Amino acid sequence: MLAVGLTGSIATGKSFVTRYLRELGAEVIDADQAARMVVEKGTPGLEAVVREFGTEVLAPDGTLDRKKLGSIVFADEAKRLKLNSIIHPLVIEMQDEWLASVEERNRDAIAVVDAALMIESGGYKRFDKLIVVVAEPAVQLARLMARDNLSENEARRRIDAQMPQDEKRKFADHVIDTSNGYEDTKRQTREVFASLTELLRHGKAG
Repeated sequence: MLAVGLTGSIATGKSFVTRYLRELGAEVIDADQAARMVVEKGTPGLEAVVREFGTEVLAPDGTLDRKKLGSIVFADEAKRLKLNSIIHPLVIEMQDEWLASVEERNRDAIAVVDAALMIESGGYKRFDKLIVVVAEPAVQLARLMARDNLSENEARRRIDAQMPQDEKRKFADHVIDTSNGYEDTKRQTREVFASLTELLRHGKAG
């Protein structure tokens, strides 16, 4: 099995790339999926979040109000770091369990873990290869404003809270730039997948 990390800043197109990698035949665990599962109603993760941030981050049905929590942590660096310290170990554990299950059932798999803070946390070191998804800053800003219905200032604040894209590029074995639309992104993703397939066929390397 080849374990591949996939990361990128907010609104760069990670979700599209991971969906297409799945279509191409990769096994994929989505970052949002893992992050949601570890704070589902009744989980120790949600209990820890409520202990730290209060019941105000809960929706009326007792589930996590992600928009409310986001408005708190993106406005306060210390709170954002605290949230990451709660969620991240739980997500890492889930990802590692998933990787083990994939290897058990298919030793020839290309297993892709998509996670936003993989570089910042050092978690990328667990993988054989790292894909970084990027987009031109103006494209990223426009996408984020449209996707989350944010003002330009709110969107810039969320982008600025993350590691700069140019810094993330330095860690990449492969870069996929989504700035020029779906078809160009698909072309780049096919090329990366072919490279990973070739690497797996000939024995994974460093």
